[in-house]
Amino acid sequence: MSKFLFLAMSLTASAAAFAQEAPATSEVVHYTYGMHLDIAHVVKVTTAANVCAPTPVQMTYKDSQGGVHVLEYDVMGEGCTN
Repeated sequence: MSKFLFLAMSLTASAAAFAQEAPATSEVVHYTYGMHLDIAHVVKVTTAANVCAPTPVQMTYKDSQGGVHVLEYDVMGEGCTN
C-alpha cells in the first residue's frame, strides 16, 4: 500500500511540475510605444532571424498575477556585419 501511495504522490508532483513549465498559449500582442508592461518573469524569447533588417521576435512572460502573455516586437536581425 505504501508503494502505491508513493507512486501516486510522485505522479501528482510530476504533473504539477510539468503544468508550471508549460505555459498556456496566449494571444500574441504587438508592442506599441508607451504600452504599460507588467513583466515579473521572462519565460522565453525567440531568436532574431539571420537578416540585416528589422525582424519580429516574441517574448513569453508571466505578469505579477501569474498570467502568461506573448509580446511581439521588432529587433535588428542577426545578419548584419560591419
